[in-house]
Amino acid sequence: MPATQPARTLGELEARLGYAFTDGALLDRALSHRSWCSENGGVASNERLEFLGDAVLGWAIADLAFHRFIDVPEGRLTDLRKSVVNATALAVVATEIGIGPHLRLGKGEAASGGSSRPSILSDAFEAVLAAVYLDGGAVPAFALVERFVAPHMSPTVDGQAQRDHKTELQELCARTGRSSPQYVLSSVGPDHAKVFTADVLVDGRSVGTGEGGSKKSAEQVAAAAAFVALS
Repeated sequence: MPATQPARTLGELEARLGYAFTDGALLDRALSHRSWCSENGGVASNERLEFLGDAVLGWAIADLAFHRFIDVPEGRLTDLRKSVVNATALAVVATEIGIGPHLRLGKGEAASGGSSRPSILSDAFEAVLAAVYLDGGAVPAFALVERFVAPHMSPTVDGQAQRDHKTELQELCARTGRSSPQYVLSSVGPDHAKVFTADVLVDGRSVGTGEGGSKKSAEQVAAAAAFVALS
């Protein structure tokens, strides 16, 4: 059986989550991508946890939207839910928490930047949420969503994670005497299905990367990653 993550490392992640696991194996599994599992004896990946976490997230966001926005009609509540329950928004949340560096990835996936890929990060966040739910119940799971996902919800903006991470990074750099962030963009794929990658340079070095279906979303994910790295 492959070794679990070092206790110190998991403790750091638990501190960022604001939740200490009773069963650390749940957190181990939540961080285990299928690429790593296939290289390590076929142990269970985080996919089943991601399935459960998606449902827990949907419930928590529906509850928060219903009670916070009492004058918003049903259709608008649906838009609110979609604005935060999507790969780009959840990848930003996962980056804020710092999940990426703790992921167990196969060698090829790790070498190709899987720890910053929105699809992997968003699935990992949902898996971690499910692990919290299974370990501690609905209360800490709801608290996790309320703390990290709810701040991105706004009744006035459609379809995007709501915090402006580029502005936050710019302000952090100004406060700490660093150079202004510079974004280097690249893309792959056909015009109708391009995937953009943004690399953030501060003081001449790369401090964060991100992927997205648009230049804007890729830059937002990258800025969130850079903010965590520089904070």
